[in-house]
Amino acid sequence: MDNRTATILKIISESKEPIGSKELSVRLKDFGIELTERAVRYHLKLMNEQGLIEVIWKEGRMITKKGREELNNARVSEKIGLISARMETLSYLMDFDLKTKTGNVILNVSLFPKTDFSKALKIMREVFDKKLSLGKKILVVEGGGEIDGLAVPKGKIGFGTLCTINLNGILLKAAIPVDPKFGGVLQMENSEPLRFTELISYAGSTLDPHEIFIRSQMTSVREACGGSGRILAGLREIPAVSKEEALDILNQIEGAGLGNILYIGKTGQPVLGMPVGVEKVGIVIPGGLNPVAAVAEWGIETENKALSALVDFKQLVDFKAVVS
Repeated sequence: MDNRTATILKIISESKEPIGSKELSVRLKDFGIELTERAVRYHLKLMNEQGLIEVIWKEGRMITKKGREELNNARVSEKIGLISARMETLSYLMDFDLKTKTGNVILNVSLFPKTDFSKALKIMREVFDKKLSLGKKILVVEGGGEIDGLAVPKGKIGFGTLCTINLNGILLKAAIPVDPKFGGVLQMENSEPLRFTELISYAGSTLDPHEIFIRSQMTSVREACGGSGRILAGLREIPAVSKEEALDILNQIEGAGLGNILYIGKTGQPVLGMPVGVEKVGIVIPGGLNPVAAVAEWGIETENKALSALVDFKQLVDFKAVVS
């Protein structure tokens, strides 16, 4: 799909009402594209023949289901770095205060069948106990409710877990810049991190890496709880000069139940086989979706949406409060 066709289709997709060639010709100028009404009608004729749009009345066009699918595929290059941008936005928006333990925090949201939720809790318990999750705070919402505007369907349970980006946001507010490098699969041996076996750069991905790894069944979190297995983890870099201050803050974060670190490197030295920038220190953080990954390994259906909610910390409870 060429740029002109994709842009016309984008304008039509965003219009709530059927739109004609005259208005399209005007709107295209906002995108730096000069096309006469006649030229626009020619493109519309081709798009209609391809099933991308449908005629509502003589001059009105609306996008079809096929058209939306093709538009999404054509615009994939624009989504590169989408996760990275989302992380930066949420790092800024989260405003949790370590001293008062108040403010908004970022959650991943997972959906479980209500009939399987009791079993899922029992599976996740060991992951929380072994500190392979990110912190111990969660949010549970029954079907029919919502989590920050995300509807929980009837027959499902919404399960919110803390996202690693909370650590980014807290460090950022302490004037410590954080560079999220990768989301990956981390091999554990004798309950210690050994090496990353898979990595996806946040800056080069259109999807959250940990969602991809769960769908691809690349984890063995339940085995890792026994000492050796593969878990979800992330690699961050901070300035080496801020290491001591960052460690103090990270200890406070763990005390607040918001998360913990698995490994912190030395200045400029590789971390678990991964290179680190000059005058930087690498930090490895367990993935917030590790408990959910363990449930998926068991064969229970899960639907995951990382980086999907910003909620008041007061809404969260300790995991032990909901598991029997």
